[in-house]
Amino acid sequence: MADQPVDVIVGVDTHTDTHAAVVIDLQGAGSTSSKSTPTRPDTGGCSSGQTPTAPSRRSVWKAPVPMGRGSPRFLADADVAVIEVSRPNRQHRRRYGKSDPADAEGAARAVLSGQATGLPKSRDGIIESIRTLHVVKRSAVKARTQAANQMTNQMTNLIVTAPDATRRELRGLTPLKRARRAAAWRPGTGHDPATVTRRAIRALARRWLDLTDEINTHNTSLDEMIAVAAPNLVAQLGVSRDVAAKLLIAAGDNPDRIRTEASFAALCGVNPVAASSGKTTRHRLNRSGDRQANNALWTIARVRLAHDPTTRAYAERRTTEGLSHREIVRCLKRYLARQLHPIIVNDLAALT
Repeated sequence: MADQPVDVIVGVDTHTDTHAAVVIDLQGAGSTSSKSTPTRPDTGGCSSGQTPTAPSRRSVWKAPVPMGRGSPRFLADADVAVIEVSRPNRQHRRRYGKSDPADAEGAARAVLSGQATGLPKSRDGIIESIRTLHVVKRSAVKARTQAANQMTNQMTNLIVTAPDATRRELRGLTPLKRARRAAAWRPGTGHDPATVTRRAIRALARRWLDLTDEINTHNTSLDEMIAVAAPNLVAQLGVSRDVAAKLLIAAGDNPDRIRTEASFAALCGVNPVAASSGKTTRHRLNRSGDRQANNALWTIARVRLAHDPTTRAYAERRTTEGLSHREIVRCLKRYLARQLHPIIVNDLAALT
């Protein structure tokens, strides 16, 4: 994109039903046009008024937006360069207010100033499949946790007030054995308290076991896809199934969008942020970036602090130098981003 001549920059603010577009020139003197048009399903969600023509040698459209997922694919197929802007400029929003054209213009100016340079995820490969399945698995884990709490509390209460035969049958069993025993009941369709109580306990047990089976199915599929997508990544110490999934989802299907290990560290929110003032020179934790990827690196750091002799020796040395535990973990996460970036990029490049 750097060697392609650009005449205008098109900023687009995307929504489900409409897109707002603003065109500015390279001098940034002001918007030359603005338009809000309905989206078209046949163009992947791209606005009907944004249907691009192939760029000539003299011009390339840059569409800097928090894009809808279909629009980048549609624009890329038309040979239009696309840059993604993660969020509107807050100072611009405070000064000019909130509107779709204002957000579109702010996105265009972010590209013009060089603040926005990131490429959108292509979302057309196995990583998108991993992301989709991981989202469903996380919701199932959350639901199972709620079901487990209900089974622990409500089932216990039901057992306490149940008839003697039901209490004797479930007393002394672990939660798993209790759930399996109750799930196999055939209480019938009666309306007496004993029968209804057994039906209620069976429903709680089956709900928890069904969610567990669903999660196990998702885990099996994720293991297969991650083994194909990143075999070298999962071979690293501390990189589990979920950790690998979070890092791959952050990277996306097109690893060329993460040009350096420093940009990957910034994406994961583990790059050191200057927090110096006067005679004090220090860095602090970065609280931005992809929080799921940040959590993945934190998990790896915790595992290595517990089981890797080299990491433990490093932590002891840095502690004697006066660093706090939080600062040591920050340094470890930055090191992990530096170590894992080429592994992720090489694994994903091998898929193409």
